[in-house]
Amino acid sequence: MSAELLDDLVEALTTTLIDVRHDARVSGRSLGLDDEERVARDTARAFFDDPIRFVEPDHERDLTKRAVDLVLGCGPLQALLDDPDITDIHARGSRPVWVKHRDGRREQRAPLANSDDELIALVRTLASRSRHGERRFDASTAECNLCLPDGSRLFAVMDVATETSLVVRKHQFRLASLEQLMSAGLMSWDVARFLRAAVLARRNIVVVGGTGSGKTTLMRALINEIPVHERIVTIEDAYELGVDRFADLHPDHDALQTRGANVEGHGAIDLASLTRMALRMDPDRVIVGEVRGAEAFPMVLAMSQGNNGSMCTLHADSTRSAFSKLAAYVSMADTGLPIDIVNLLIANAVHVVVHVEIRDGVRRITGIREVVDADGPRVVSNELFAVVDSAGGIDHEARAQFPMTTELAVMLARHGYGRTLVTS
Repeated sequence: MSAELLDDLVEALTTTLIDVRHDARVSGRSLGLDDEERVARDTARAFFDDPIRFVEPDHERDLTKRAVDLVLGCGPLQALLDDPDITDIHARGSRPVWVKHRDGRREQRAPLANSDDELIALVRTLASRSRHGERRFDASTAECNLCLPDGSRLFAVMDVATETSLVVRKHQFRLASLEQLMSAGLMSWDVARFLRAAVLARRNIVVVGGTGSGKTTLMRALINEIPVHERIVTIEDAYELGVDRFADLHPDHDALQTRGANVEGHGAIDLASLTRMALRMDPDRVIVGEVRGAEAFPMVLAMSQGNNGSMCTLHADSTRSAFSKLAAYVSMADTGLPIDIVNLLIANAVHVVVHVEIRDGVRRITGIREVVDADGPRVVSNELFAVVDSAGGIDHEARAQFPMTTELAVMLARHGYGRTLVTS
């Protein structure tokens, strides 16, 4: 009975919304998601006012939510997206879903679909509603990468896996300032002051760490320290930084996103192409959401040719290993440059590297390194902040370690940061 009621309610909502959208188009009115949700809930109330469809109030609320989620939201995925404690969602075929919580806990939830085909249908429905253009998901396009309405990133694969797999990473847009990240335990007040001064001093910053370590969250907070009058251009595979959500902080910005090929295999635009485009858009700062290929070359060129204050993230397990990773990505551009020239280019482009990782279930900054120079096959750097062994064991908070260069110290002092290194 519930399944039939739900199907009938979905049909009623769909029919009403089609009519309302048509009337809005004819009259030239704009209909937002909030307006559509209000119409859907009013329609659901009228639907259950019919005595033949009487159900208990709790059951009515449950059916209404499920129907609204199916028609306007993300279907069975919506309840997990609405849970503020969940950060990641992993679904595979008709198997139970694994979710990850803010504190690192993992638990199983009910399956999203009753079959592999049903999960494929869910992804296709979400892809067809993408505000950035419909994305294909079929045998010839076996992966789908898109942003959901709440800003979460969905990635799905089919055919190349034993079962269709769906992964959602939710973004905590509420954590949008260094103060909030400091309160959440990501950094100390001294590190927050250093990072704010580094942004204001227009130092080029690379944020590194593993998957889910908080790189994007930290990057978002750093971007929100950029003065309001500066023009920002962001480059991403999927919109995750959310600069448009902070329009009062960044009134002059452009957000660029990669694009896949069309049915004929044409029209693809990759990160490297977007990076070159961004340099023609008169940016004060260029922000690359995640560097993982040939786009590293135009990016470091941009950083070393006047676009100081630019930033990017990349996967690396320490501040030191970021240099070899970046050199490998630059080499993917097939420049033919020898390693000592590549390292010189990196040393001239990057000023500060910040490492983030999860320790004891908490995301923390565990190291900050200043780039000094290049010496043949290596980049010379100073570790400014690091996690060290203390009398009581490992101190999980990154603390000041070694003195920075005079040049960096003077720049940061102009923007309110100075420190006296205490040595034992």
